[in-house]
Amino acid sequence: MPTCVGFRIRESSQRGDVRRAAAARAAALGFGDEGAGRVALVVTELAGNLVKHAPGGGEIFIGALERSGGAAIEVVCVDEGPGIADRKEALRDGFSTSGSPGTGLGAVERLSDDFDFYSHPGRGTIVVSRIWREQRPERPVVDIGAVCAAKEGEEVCGDAYAIAETEARMRIVVADGLGHGVDAGKASAEAVRIFRREGTRPVGDVLAAMHDALRATRGAAVAIADIDHEARTLDYAGLGNIAGVIVAPEGIRNLVSHNGTVGHSLRRIQEFRYELPPHALLVLHSDGLKSRWSLDPYPGLMERAPGVVAGILYRDFQRGRDDATALVARVP
Repeated sequence: MPTCVGFRIRESSQRGDVRRAAAARAAALGFGDEGAGRVALVVTELAGNLVKHAPGGGEIFIGALERSGGAAIEVVCVDEGPGIADRKEALRDGFSTSGSPGTGLGAVERLSDDFDFYSHPGRGTIVVSRIWREQRPERPVVDIGAVCAAKEGEEVCGDAYAIAETEARMRIVVADGLGHGVDAGKASAEAVRIFRREGTRPVGDVLAAMHDALRATRGAAVAIADIDHEARTLDYAGLGNIAGVIVAPEGIRNLVSHNGTVGHSLRRIQEFRYELPPHALLVLHSDGLKSRWSLDPYPGLMERAPGVVAGILYRDFQRGRDDATALVARVP
């Protein structure tokens, strides 16, 4: 099962599709009836908001987040609608701008274990809701949020991502299968399988193992990041056009990847170590997003949930002609 699936919502009839998909995804992750019901209600409310308030609709992404302390469903809702002028008022029961009962965002907040949204009038809204399978674990050292979208017209996304963690470290992979569609998805899924199999080996060694395993596939661009919590360092290795960026209050730093395709064209694998400044974001994204982007035009965005940041990057910087993944990790 892919880590994240997306749905374009333009009309009311599509609410049932996304509700059933959310309930099925929660059940597959081991949720009980109560938890799966909450997930289904959240996506139903958000889909309803898209139909009512966002001309042209929007998109809902349902992601599975498995951490050492538990598992969760994270829902990211993205639109380019009129936006929300008053954050507190939007969450008040009975508030509505369309004549509806006004229970949408307030209901989503109450149903969620973790909730956040970001909006500006005239620029749309990003909403993130996270529901844990059991009781919410202790807040992780590094928090993660992501959006992974298939090219429009494709049912399978050729991108994939995964995380693995121990008490001391967190490791992240983003893979972009060559092209798009089913065969691209098989390549990125194989990269994720090797990532999970290779455990704590150095990131360069994991990339080399992927290269051997992906020879029978289309191949993929891959980046692997390994965060040491105590040392506040990042070990990084990449091959192909997955972009890695450290965003900190003092500026940004682009991470180095070498040219090539995992499984087909490999000239050099090299590991790099970077310092992680306090309050930094690590951003990894596929080339479905433009290489030039900035968070500067979004006041306060650096403090929002990582899923909100990922949603902004996807909404405002996607190329629109390929699969697109944006993954954001927050370092406390």
